[in-house]
Amino acid sequence: MSDLSAFPIAKRWPAQYPERLQLYSLPTPNGVKVSIMLEEIGLPYEPHLIDITKNESNTPEFLSLNPNGKIPAILDPNGPDVKPLGLFESGAILIYLAEKTGKLLPADAARRYETIAWVMFQMGGIGPMFGQLGFFHKFAGREYEDKRPRDRYVAESKRLLGVLEMRLAGREWIMGDEYTIADIATLGWVRNLIGFYGAREIVEYDALKNVPAWLERGLARPAVQRGLEIPKRG
Repeated sequence: MSDLSAFPIAKRWPAQYPERLQLYSLPTPNGVKVSIMLEEIGLPYEPHLIDITKNESNTPEFLSLNPNGKIPAILDPNGPDVKPLGLFESGAILIYLAEKTGKLLPADAARRYETIAWVMFQMGGIGPMFGQLGFFHKFAGREYEDKRPRDRYVAESKRLLGVLEMRLAGREWIMGDEYTIADIATLGWVRNLIGFYGAREIVEYDALKNVPAWLERGLARPAVQRGLEIPKRG
């Protein structure tokens, strides 16, 4: 029996299956990266819904695992040296799970680092910029009289989509024929931009060719479909 008693988060959200990897998340663009990854690689896990609308990610128990107070986070009872490992930041979790299982990250060193570069492209560019656009286009920021912030994030989101469009020219996936964590990192954010954020028209998404085809291929994957709904909302 795996002992998770040293982790306060496991007391707030008790593990029914402590021998499995514990996922603390919510179906947001960042949250679904890890649930999709876990579904793709077939690693047994137990999901726990962290309700950010109730500020649960800023409770002492959650902060003990992720001091930054953001989802997702994981607790792997079978970490390195067969010791429990707590980990946060979705990009780091994707790399960890890929290396742990030998899946969805190229073994060739050059391609491995190239894949990680595209994960960082999502982490440092697509995620923050699309998220800001969502704030100024759909949420409280839309009430601001000054539209310059919104327009800045519209322009930057269009630019980033253009980078992705060029990368996908002649490629099925970001790394070519090989579906990787770079795709997993990015799919949910593009889906959210044109869906939940309602920004399809203002970023001129339908003028693109390669990105929409890539998104359609990604969303058709059964593991992606499952991962988008995990953890289940109450």
